[in-house]
Amino acid sequence: MESMEAQSPAFQSPSRSSQQLHFYLAVDRPLFKMETVVELLGVLGRRPWLPIVVCCSSRDELDAVCSSLSTLPYISFAALYSDLGERERASVLEKFRQATINWNQQLNSAVVEEGLEESETREEEDEKKSHLVVVTDVCLPMLSSGESSLSSRVLINYELPTKKETYTRRLTSCLASGGIVINMVVGGEVTTLRSLEESSGIIIAEMPINISEIL
Repeated sequence: MESMEAQSPAFQSPSRSSQQLHFYLAVDRPLFKMETVVELLGVLGRRPWLPIVVCCSSRDELDAVCSSLSTLPYISFAALYSDLGERERASVLEKFRQATINWNQQLNSAVVEEGLEESETREEEDEKKSHLVVVTDVCLPMLSSGESSLSSRVLINYELPTKKETYTRRLTSCLASGGIVINMVVGGEVTTLRSLEESSGIIIAEMPINISEIL
């Protein structure tokens, strides 16, 4: 994956702040997009408790992403889709919010995670998995109805939105303050990306190779 092997010369690693960071990850052909996402999550997903959201435009996309991610043993994932029951939806949202709490506690803790005891049980290891929710646009948290934002640390736009309103809604309903957005961009979508930049007043830089270090 070339974009993860060569850092954009214009990018400078930012210090952690409340500002959301926007990146793009270019893929030559649609055929390679899924493989690229799995490889990306193979890097990011190794961070304990890391809360990640992947946004899709359709149910077919969501199903394909979930199927591919089932091969990653260090990520715990769930899906939000239109025919998911109310109780199941509430459970997915609650478990993800607990993951964000664990992530924030880890950031604020003086305990060094790399020093974990070898005697750690399998149950404890499972609890420390990255947590990921795959969601379609129609099933994003409904803030106007009282649902809270997912407040993920990382938002991956598997399908790049064509409208500013969709892009903004994904941010407000899925991403925490200081979070990172990674936009998957295929071929001619660069024009759409630049249009989003201009209409939203944001800068979308090429994703750096040290993406996992700035989480």
